[in-house]
Amino acid sequence: MLVKFGFLLLVISFGFLSNTTLGQQDDDDDDDDTAVYIVTLKQPPLVHLFEEQELKQIRQTHKKSKLKPKPQPRNNSRKRHGRSKIPSVAQSHDSFLRKTLKGEKYIKLYSYHYLINGFALFVSSQQAEKLSMRREVANIVLDYSVRTATTYTPQFMGLPQGAWVKEGGFEIAGEGVVIGFIDTGIDPKHPSFDDNDSNSRRSYPTPKHFSGICEVTPDFPSGSCNRKLIGARHFAQSAVTRGVFNSSEDYASPYDGDGHGTHTASIAAGNHGVPVIVSNHNFGNASGIAPRAFISVYKALYKGFGGFAADVVAAIDQAAQDGVDILSLSITPNRKPPGVATFFNPIDMALLSAVKAGIFVVQAAGNTGPAAKSMSSFSPWIFTVGASSHDRVYSNSLILGNNVTIPGIGFSIPTDDGKMYKMISAFHAVNNSTSVDNDMYVGDCQDYENFDQDLVSGNLLICSYSARFVIGLSTIKQALDVAKNLSAIGVVFYMDPYVLGFQINPTPMDMPGIIIPSAEDSKTLLKYYNTSLQRDGSTKEIVSFGAVAAIEGGLNANFSDRAPKVMYYSARGPDPEDNSFNDADILKPNLVAPGNSIWGAWSSASTDSTEFEGEKFAMMSGTSMAAPHVAGVAALIKQTYPQFTPSQIASALSTTALLDDNKGGPIMAQRSFSNPDQSLYTATPFDMGSGFVNATAALDPGLIFDTSFDDYMSFLCGINGSDPVVFNYTGLHCSANNATISGFDLNLPSVTVSTLSGTQTFQRSIRSIAGNETYNVGWSPPYGVSMKVSPNMFSIGMGETQLLSVTLNATKNSSSSSFGRIGLFGNRGHIVNIPVTVIEKIALS
Repeated sequence: MLVKFGFLLLVISFGFLSNTTLGQQDDDDDDDDTAVYIVTLKQPPLVHLFEEQELKQIRQTHKKSKLKPKPQPRNNSRKRHGRSKIPSVAQSHDSFLRKTLKGEKYIKLYSYHYLINGFALFVSSQQAEKLSMRREVANIVLDYSVRTATTYTPQFMGLPQGAWVKEGGFEIAGEGVVIGFIDTGIDPKHPSFDDNDSNSRRSYPTPKHFSGICEVTPDFPSGSCNRKLIGARHFAQSAVTRGVFNSSEDYASPYDGDGHGTHTASIAAGNHGVPVIVSNHNFGNASGIAPRAFISVYKALYKGFGGFAADVVAAIDQAAQDGVDILSLSITPNRKPPGVATFFNPIDMALLSAVKAGIFVVQAAGNTGPAAKSMSSFSPWIFTVGASSHDRVYSNSLILGNNVTIPGIGFSIPTDDGKMYKMISAFHAVNNSTSVDNDMYVGDCQDYENFDQDLVSGNLLICSYSARFVIGLSTIKQALDVAKNLSAIGVVFYMDPYVLGFQINPTPMDMPGIIIPSAEDSKTLLKYYNTSLQRDGSTKEIVSFGAVAAIEGGLNANFSDRAPKVMYYSARGPDPEDNSFNDADILKPNLVAPGNSIWGAWSSASTDSTEFEGEKFAMMSGTSMAAPHVAGVAALIKQTYPQFTPSQIASALSTTALLDDNKGGPIMAQRSFSNPDQSLYTATPFDMGSGFVNATAALDPGLIFDTSFDDYMSFLCGINGSDPVVFNYTGLHCSANNATISGFDLNLPSVTVSTLSGTQTFQRSIRSIAGNETYNVGWSPPYGVSMKVSPNMFSIGMGETQLLSVTLNATKNSSSSSFGRIGLFGNRGHIVNIPVTVIEKIALS
């Protein structure tokens, strides 16, 4: 989800695809309860039949032949799933549907076969029931909706002097790595995605492991892709079938009609050194975190409505087939998935198969904070990213005639240096034909004809920032146009007291202007203004406006803010295991990264933000912006360690995370949406996971944790009542696993225990990738818990493994979460950070 001038949810739709399969039509039979269902079959998908290396060979063969792959089965026992069946999965789905729904009306939207074996289908509830009775069918799930959830941040993250240097410079940072984006598409003409990068003398190599294509449509013509933007598709069958696609806003192509997808892609992998010019002001040069990484786009979200799981799963399935290395999803579900556990939903289970195929998956945590258990990304195989601030602030200020200075925001020029201008409220500047009683929103300054130009001309116009700005009925741009038509010197926006908990980003202004985001500061302004009015003693009519002020302007940034801070809107743990809000033994989020006030590329067709309409860059906030920062760092890690598994990349990111801010104190978190910086507290792992992303250290983690697909399967099979659900999604039986484990037994770089009863011991296995080193082990226990870690010192060589035993004992009865930490301190400078979290503690006598 995207936070932009408040909690604004972006949603989207799409055009009809040519490969839609129509069932036999019965014009006399209209079902009133038709809906989209995701159906999985019992036969395993391709990814569960072959090892990762075999899948890579299949993709390479597919790329060379441009035909559907014909892989060899892994062993004789699976021969029935082999060469003869895989090329005709879609046909077999069609045959099955024709037999099951003979003579009935239906629409097949997608055939899934790579990560999930099944299809998306538009049918009635009676037809869905009929399908569920077939022995070939494993599971039927009702489709559900999803929503969307940097000139400077590379510097704040230390890339120019750190990670980029280790990679050989920004000219090759991320080279050879393909990042896939499930989002709202991309503007292919943006300079952030040009393959003729003037800042690099190197040409882009051809990624041999990638087999994706670029769709060609009238609004995404041939040549839209290049040697950097190497793949682009769109998915919207579910949206089209529901009738929510708007052809005037949502392009039936990979083209981004919203801006969100263009923004996120540029954060992760946009070209280095692209000038950020907005409203004719230069705000510096932008760069992606991995500026030489390849981009492949899978558009599954749209402006008007968001998206739907059936389309997202199709996009994930295609991205995995194409051979992406990293998958970035700045999207979250609109509700917690029902059923045995939150992990069992079509998107997360498709992503589990993607992880098995070697793809590192990054997802935004969601913008539903700061409440506990507000997390919208659930599964341990997904790397979940929360949003933090950085230290760059564009400050503007209003200097009042009584020598009081009020802070504000707004990308504007200042008023004339040293000169004060009279202020006049919009409510006091209306003409004789306008009644404030009849138009309660006249203070928004949206209609030129409401005002007396003689009163406004040469003065500062005071306007109200009401709830109508939040929902888009009023805009800053329109108010500025009105002010210019009235010959005002500038505009001052004060915060309406009814607008609470609203994130306002700095806004481009083509004249002197300022937004005062604080309700208290707005009261200070209005008190000064009202007490400066001179009224007639008998009529009480205003005879003179005495308040004066000057606007300092907000084009220049300062870099003195304490950062990072966890933003109030960033979703928090504990990770909800189910709809009953039971806690999972999994740490979420995994990490925080810059997500607030982020410059990024913007689509030329976007009308979503009127303030940035027609601009090439926009400033946005949200966990949507944080996730691609980590996707970019993951690309740098993948470039350095091509053999790393997804869990090893996650380990490198987690264990090296920063715990302190730029002032040397602990990272803080905003507690409330109202005056968030006045309610700071020390961030816990449920706020920030392991900490703030440290790109440079992540390229040299020293030790790594590894978690395999089989481990995740053992975890899922350990959930009570999960056996049939696991089989339904994977085609694999829990009985094939030697043992089941709990979440706290997964070999993760954290220890999270939802209920600690008495004493429990947990083990973690670590492997060295940095040569011979001796580590001292230190720890601090969570409150109400005693802790011991053994061994307390060990020496380890390259490629060797070490087992750590962590014993926790509840010493107090408590249901309040408490937090500790384990630190491994190597004599060659490596530091490994392992957060320990215990929620409920039951002390046994």
